[in-house]
Amino acid sequence: MTIDYAEGSAPDGLAQLQAMLAGGLKAPIGKTLGFELVEAERGRVVFEGKPDRSVYNPLGAVHGGYAATPLDSACGIATHSTLGAGRGHTTLELKVSYLRGLTEDSGTVRATGRVLTSGRRVAFAEAELHDGQGRLCATATSTLLVFDVEPAKSAAALLT
Repeated sequence: MTIDYAEGSAPDGLAQLQAMLAGGLKAPIGKTLGFELVEAERGRVVFEGKPDRSVYNPLGAVHGGYAATPLDSACGIATHSTLGAGRGHTTLELKVSYLRGLTEDSGTVRATGRVLTSGRRVAFAEAELHDGQGRLCATATSTLLVFDVEPAKSAAALLT
């Protein structure tokens, strides 16, 4: 599925995310790990997923990378929701604190990200990951680089 925009009408970050939600588009990493964007507003987003045994580590619990990935996505996409047309971002730094382990019995986990501040070149965001019972399982803070992108490299174009 592709998202078509009128000639010369480049959408801002929030419009791109809303079009993705409306069109049922999912990022490839979300497809791989089984989580997806479910809410987007300016400066705040929510991802949901249900960990299963496919993301277990050898010790019999969900790998820490599973929790880190929707947290990183929540920080990044919350930042993306604040950007103007023709702007992109990338993570410069991600700090994750693990507070409670996840298993396949954790239920649907929710990663909520919000932007603390966003400037012309750098943004700062944070995210929390809660399990299906609403318990806080992990938190993250992120520093992101903000930059100009070519139109063909927009988030919507990369998902086609």
